[in-house]
Amino acid sequence: MITILAIESSCDETSASVCRDGKILSNFIANQTIHEKYGGVVPELASRAHMQNIVPVVDAAIKEAGIHLSDIDAVAFTQAPGLIGSLLVGTQFAKSMAMALNKPLIAVHHMQAHVLANLIADEKPSFPFLCLTVSGGHTQIVLCESPSSMKVIGETIDDAAGEAFDKSAKLLGLPYPGGPLIDKYATSGNAQRFSFPEPQIPELNFSFSGLKTSILYFLQNAGSSNVYKEEFLATEDEKKKFIADNLNDICASIQNRIISILLNKLKKAALQTGVTNVCIAGGVSANSGLRKALQETGEKMGWQTYIPAFQYCTDNAGMIAITAYYKYLNKDFTDLSVSPSAKAEWS
Repeated sequence: MITILAIESSCDETSASVCRDGKILSNFIANQTIHEKYGGVVPELASRAHMQNIVPVVDAAIKEAGIHLSDIDAVAFTQAPGLIGSLLVGTQFAKSMAMALNKPLIAVHHMQAHVLANLIADEKPSFPFLCLTVSGGHTQIVLCESPSSMKVIGETIDDAAGEAFDKSAKLLGLPYPGGPLIDKYATSGNAQRFSFPEPQIPELNFSFSGLKTSILYFLQNAGSSNVYKEEFLATEDEKKKFIADNLNDICASIQNRIISILLNKLKKAALQTGVTNVCIAGGVSANSGLRKALQETGEKMGWQTYIPAFQYCTDNAGMIAITAYYKYLNKDFTDLSVSPSAKAEWS
């Protein structure tokens, strides 16, 4: 049996997971609510919270899995990318534990782990498969030929889809994190009520900066236009009233456009590669509109579609553990000189 303890600390969630022979036995996550009042993650506060959370979180994961420290065969951790202070906490803890237990150390790329979260469920995609990975910091289409062979074939040239959701929510006056709230209000709205442009970006790449700008002007003009013209600018009271009277439809229309941008590129990627096993991953894959749209698109296109369980969509150690399991099978270990990196290319 291969038993792996995994740690995830790339942003503001402290998470630990135990995996045995490719099965997740525990996946414990501690969230940090302190960032809500700042409207975004504060790196210094995040790293301090990781230091407070990591020991009880690891302890909880081990107890929930019903194992002992002596059962652990390797220790895995998120090495990159992420907030450097947050990564340092997880990295140093994992290195210390691996050294104390005299066990191998496994470094995991955070975005590769999001992709391989699709291998956690009993019903998993066969290779090759395409994965649309969407989060607050990344938007990518990945061609996955094996657990150790992945290639990014399309990515955003500016902002990520998750950022487009959160920034749009902020423009609407919704609290952080606003992406889930847009999803919530969109379920009661008319997605065809308002129209936003779809960027014409070559090949399989994405862009969301222009969409964010059009949403900004749309709200500044109280819905009369999504193009900047001084004569259209509404007063602050007019803007607030327009948002309050039309919140559900605005959210539904914004979400509809973001999803259509994502899936139109995914359809193009499937046609170009001939791959019909299609997955989504990352924090935005928890969005109910995207999950539903992927299933509907898959039925029309003849795809086999796969979506991770909600707990494996956002940042979590379960996805680090499953990635580490396949790395263990390949004896892909690292040594104690390894350092975390805020940015890292795919290997």
